[in-house]
Amino acid sequence: MKVTIQGTPSFGHVHVDLEPGEEVIAESGAMQSMSGELDMKAITNGNVLSAIGKKWFGGESFFINHFPNNADKTLRVTIAQDVPGEIIQLDMTDGQELNLQRGAYLGHAGEIKLKASWAGFISWFSGEGLVKLSAKCVGRGTLFFGAYGGITKRRVQGELKVDDGHLVAYDPGLKLKLALSGGLFASLFGGEGFVTRVVGSGDIHIQTRSVKGLAAWLNPKFR
Repeated sequence: MKVTIQGTPSFGHVHVDLEPGEEVIAESGAMQSMSGELDMKAITNGNVLSAIGKKWFGGESFFINHFPNNADKTLRVTIAQDVPGEIIQLDMTDGQELNLQRGAYLGHAGEIKLKASWAGFISWFSGEGLVKLSAKCVGRGTLFFGAYGGITKRRVQGELKVDDGHLVAYDPGLKLKLALSGGLFASLFGGEGFVTRVVGSGDIHIQTRSVKGLAAWLNPKFR
């Protein structure tokens, strides 16, 4: 399998060239184009209850699409996300795991298991949803995820405050807590309010823009 990401950081899209017998899995609606000889199968995103939870609480699709190459030559599928922004390719090894925030998952290949789990009211209050999606590798695999705007990777050693709507993904050992952005007066009148405290040691991915901020900027222009 050969992966080429183009158009980043503004308009990322992923070209996946599949050798015979290889397969890539993508979020429903993520397929931009595909070779005419490539097969596509829609399968529930886990068992029925898990798929319902991922859809209604985690912002993911009830179905995910499998693209197996059953031909005898290399075939290409191109996937992209709904919003303009960057897409990250993460090559994972056995036991590696990453928590993805609402809507960040785009697709994967190889031995990666997706699981929806309770994220807590802190995640919901910060605009990320009640359910988080965990991607765990049980061999070798490649994970694709994205967000609106560019994506920066930060190493947390102790604590980092992240504005709501900007956290994309984080290591499972990190804890999320709710906090004021500063003092009470500054938090109430400085335009930041509550933020997410990321506590522990590990890596996080942060998006440079938020859909919430875009909506707040656009709404007055339509009145």
